[in-house]
Amino acid sequence: MIDLYSARTTNGLRASIMLEELGLPYRVHAVDFDADNATKPAEMMAVNPAGSIPVLIDHETGVSLSQSFAIMLYLCEKTGRFLPQEPVARAQVLQWMSFVMTDVISATHPIFVLTSELKDTPEPIIRHYEARLMRFLGQADAQLGRTPFLAGDEISVADFALYPTAAFRQKLLDRVGGVPNLRRWLTEVGARQGVARGMAVPETPAH
Repeated sequence: MIDLYSARTTNGLRASIMLEELGLPYRVHAVDFDADNATKPAEMMAVNPAGSIPVLIDHETGVSLSQSFAIMLYLCEKTGRFLPQEPVARAQVLQWMSFVMTDVISATHPIFVLTSELKDTPEPIIRHYEARLMRFLGQADAQLGRTPFLAGDEISVADFALYPTAAFRQKLLDRVGGVPNLRRWLTEVGARQGVARGMAVPETPAH
């Protein structure tokens, strides 16, 4: 059995999407990531003293992990799915996975902070980060014009990594327009039952 400590943030959703897509049994523990660390589950804090989510504890293998990137790759390796073994194909998936976890997240996280926590932020600053995010999503759109999924013809862990962030920025995509290939991809990936179930975990309001 796997225990997942999570919240409905993009990082948390990456872990739950992966678990649902792989059909692995797990228990979810909803965590208020804004709460004081002293009130968070001791099992979670033992794995990640910083108190951030997600945290995964795999009782079958004895592996405990934090960081959504590491959790997703571990689950792929555990099951042999969504991450090719052939070196070139694997490198392509990891390239796009890294693009999501570095470039895309570095642009979208400030938007969350500036609009949710620092609500007096001048509009030009917010627009700066929105434009930066759209440049990266434009790169994804261009790639998705060449291949059905980020790393080629088959869906991979890279697609599951990008999906929550792109889905959470739907209002921005609607306002700015364009990126037709990304929109096609969003519809296709979002229609997968595993993705839809993973996006609803845990059953608490999204942040």
